[in-house]
Order: sequence, then C-alpha cells, then structure tokens
Amino acid sequence: MEFLEFIKIVLLGIVEGITEWLPISSTGHMLLFDEFFPVKAFLENPDFGDMFIVVIQLGAILAVVLLFWNKIWPFRRTETGGVGIHKEKFILWTKIAVACIPIGIVGLLLEDKIDEFFYQGNRETLTIALALIFYGIMFIGIEALNKKKKPRFDNLNTMPYQLALYIGMFQCLAVIPGTSRSGATILGAMILGSSRIMAAEFTFFLAIPTMAGASLLKLLKYGFAFSGQEYAMLITGMIVAFLVSFFCIRLLMQYISKHSFAAFGWYRIALGLVVFVYYVGKYALA
Repeated sequence: MEFLEFIKIVLLGIVEGITEWLPISSTGHMLLFDEFFPVKAFLENPDFGDMFIVVIQLGAILAVVLLFWNKIWPFRRTETGGVGIHKEKFILWTKIAVACIPIGIVGLLLEDKIDEFFYQGNRETLTIALALIFYGIMFIGIEALNKKKKPRFDNLNTMPYQLALYIGMFQCLAVIPGTSRSGATILGAMILGSSRIMAAEFTFFLAIPTMAGASLLKLLKYGFAFSGQEYAMLITGMIVAFLVSFFCIRLLMQYISKHSFAAFGWYRIALGLVVFVYYVGKYALA
C-alpha cells in the first residue's frame, strides 16, 4: 500500500470513528471524503470501496462492546461456578432484537433497489445534502419543543417493547444517504419521549447487531477473496475506527449529559449547504 493511500485509509477510519456515533451521518461523510480524496483501490475496484465503507464499521462496533460490556453482557458466573443469565440484560437484548426487525426486513428485501436508487450518479450527492439539512432542522426543532418537557422514558430496563419497535422503524430512514443511523434512531427516540441519554445508549446497543449484520451481508455479497493490500486496508481502517470510536463515544455521553443535540443540527445544516453548493457547481451548472 502506498504511503498516501495509507494516510487516506487512516483518515477514513478517523471519519468513521467520529461520525458513526454523532448524529451527522458517517456514510455521508465517508462518501464525501472519497469524493474529494478518492482512494486509488476504490477507483480500481468500486465494489471493494462500497464494501469497505460498510465493513469498516466493525471496528466502531467493538468500541461499543468494550465500553458498555458490563451493561450488555447477559451472562454471569453463579455461586456454584456455573453460568447464569442476567434477567434485565437478557430482556434488553430481546428489545434490541425487536428493534432490528424493521431494518432487517428492509435490508433483505430492498438492499439492491436502495443502492440502485440512492447510490448511482450525482443523485447521491444531492440526497446527502438534502438529508443533512432536513434532519438538522428536525434536531433543532425537537430540542426546542422538548426544552421544557420531562422525558417519558429514561430507563432502558423499563422501556416498553413497542417503543423499541418504533425506534427500529425510525432506523430504516438511515438507508437514505446523509440521514445517519444514529441520528435517525436518536431523533425517533426523542420524538417518542425518550431522554437524550437513553436514546443515545439504545442507539449504541442497536448498532451492534444492525451494523454487524450489514457488514456480514456486504462480505457475503463481495466474497472473501481479498488481496493482501485489501486485507491491510480493511484491518487498518477497522483499528483506527475502533480507537477513535472509543474516545468519541465517551466524549459524546459526557456532552449530552449537559447539552442538547441542537449543535449537531446546526452543523448538519451548514455542511448540507456546503454540499448543495458543491452539487450545483459540479453537476447542475456543468
């Protein structure tokens, strides 16, 4: 791997590690990064590039597992030396499973059509711009409406299954580039009455099976016949994404304990306008 290409892969890992957990669209940022700083291997093999952008998320998932291990690991050692199950953590995983149902159906039935509609030609850039702006406005609006409201749900242990299913439905919006999986689920949870902390935590936990499943589907579709360079790129990207995600998640949880998501809304709007101007300049006026 050439040094410049190595630097680009490291930067992609940094972008993934930061934007996967902030409600600002990781896929949108990585696609935009590739628009301005294309990776040579992606140009030579676009299928590998599409797969890489999804599979690199496995590194980010590992950061969630490590940080929240005590909250999500459902097994425990019994007094007799056997293995028992934490009831509350097991129930949490059943809620996560329920929330995964909508995106599982959408992914299995519509993946090819979604890729064909949203990820072809210059339509992708415009979609990212509009999604960034729209959901940025939504975040600002919801935070303003909830400013004086007390959340109806602030504990994952008492969260109803129906709420988990509805949040899972909101997650399906993330198939649109520029939306943000974490942004869609956090926004949906807050609209439905969740506190910021609970919305963020459930989003992190929901990412584990969702992103792992999406990565597996991409790997099965692409195959495992990687070249040495491709293995190096995947491993490098995942390691960087893991390290950056580990610190980003901790900082985000500290931030939202005292602040709202409105700042992310303004960021989305600003970035969306920049992308829109770029789209007009490159495509509409070409």
